[in-house]
Amino acid sequence: MATVTQQVEPRLDPRRWWALGALVASMLVLGFDMTILNVALPTITGQLGATTGQQQWMADAYVVVFAALMLPAGLLGDRFGRRRVLVGGLGVFLAASVVGALASDVTWVIVARALMGVGGAFVMPLAISVLPSLFPRTEQTKAIGMISAASALGLPLGPVLGGWLLNHFWWGSVFVINVPMVAIGITACLFLLPETRDPAAPRVDVVSTVLTALGLGTLIYAIIEGPGKGWSAPVVLGAFAAAVVLLGALALRERRSPRPMLDLTLLSHRGFLTHTLVATFGMFVLSGLMFVLPQYLQAVLGTDSFGTGLRMIPLMAGMLAAAKLAQLLVARFGERAVICVALVVLAFAAFLGARTTTASGYGFTALWLTVAGLGFAFAMIPAMGGALGALPKDQAGRGSGLLSTVRQTGSALGVALLGALVAGAYSARLSTASVSGAAADAARDSVIGAHLVAGRLGDRALAASADAAYLHGMDLALAVIGIAALVCVVLTAALMPGRVPPSASIPSRTEVAPTGANARQ
Repeated sequence: MATVTQQVEPRLDPRRWWALGALVASMLVLGFDMTILNVALPTITGQLGATTGQQQWMADAYVVVFAALMLPAGLLGDRFGRRRVLVGGLGVFLAASVVGALASDVTWVIVARALMGVGGAFVMPLAISVLPSLFPRTEQTKAIGMISAASALGLPLGPVLGGWLLNHFWWGSVFVINVPMVAIGITACLFLLPETRDPAAPRVDVVSTVLTALGLGTLIYAIIEGPGKGWSAPVVLGAFAAAVVLLGALALRERRSPRPMLDLTLLSHRGFLTHTLVATFGMFVLSGLMFVLPQYLQAVLGTDSFGTGLRMIPLMAGMLAAAKLAQLLVARFGERAVICVALVVLAFAAFLGARTTTASGYGFTALWLTVAGLGFAFAMIPAMGGALGALPKDQAGRGSGLLSTVRQTGSALGVALLGALVAGAYSARLSTASVSGAAADAARDSVIGAHLVAGRLGDRALAASADAAYLHGMDLALAVIGIAALVCVVLTAALMPGRVPPSASIPSRTEVAPTGANARQ
């Protein structure tokens, strides 16, 4: 009599999807916190009297700290327990959100944003690394996709959610919204996630971490303070010199290390280098525009906070189209062709946007924003997937960490450089002949400040001058984006391989697998 042997599948934890839901909520918070503050900056400026430089720091403090700590945070989780470090990161993020909500001056807002960057750096790389302990291989791809989608969805959701909150509550509500979501995430992680670790993971290099944080912070400081203090001021030149020394020391140390946190030798791989260049440029453009646009929409066009969030959606809408079509276009025409055409489209949109005047209205702005969003997304998505697809599998983990860090650096530089360009052009063009003293200083600090002064004094000429000056700066920044996009086209066409493996069109792991240990799982 024949015996039938049945293969019994290992029993899966029925709570795993609830645990994934908690991780998705946490990643969603990190996603919209990248952009939610941008729409609140004009309101914070009006109520706390922030200068343009302080606005840049409120946006950049989060990104600079995030970029500097993401790799060591992932390694700490590998060595000491991923659930423990993940929950700790969420706790820091929650505490920082409370500090931001209760802040009474600009300095504390900046401190809160920096602390949020610390928490975010410990959450982002570890959210993916706990999945293998929850899901079988057949479900891991779906789980990774859901986490990646939550992070991406948060970017366009941030301005809309922030605008709605500001229309109904005070500006601190953009921080308070984090508290219940993160609290739920912490509770779910404690009860639903198993503890995992990888004792063989590389040790955290404290010196390299410090060099990264100080080098990036000093560079951003020099760029932000340049327009106000003067580019030839000793403190600005000294900061630039210190940044060169610190970042040079970091590069030298990492090149000599047998197990570097940032494997800079990967940049010698032509395919990885060009894809990383495009992905970093995309973050540079996106972050810069997300910083510049809210002030234009609120101060010049006079929209409220919620309306500002809604009017920024066209910039993000291209992501939805690109997510569905980019892979098909890459399969048919190749990454190099798709990325080059997308960068040309982005350049066209930037040059078109550079023709914006005070009389253009939102219709014209929506047009070039939509085109820019399409160009940005169709360049970014293939570049993100192609960067790791260009590397051998055994280098994917190190490549992911380097790509994520460089992209976040590009994001910080986008706010700093484009913000500094707009600030310098604005202060040079603004006419303060009708006001003097503290009123003139407030008007020169920002376009929001100028409108507050003009409204208090009934000075229509000052408001008109501020609008024209700010648009001059924004148009100049858009022209620079257009030129940089064309330069990027030339570099991509010259350096990027014509065809890459089909798997390179899958971008999900580039966002969330920052360490070799994570990638191996």
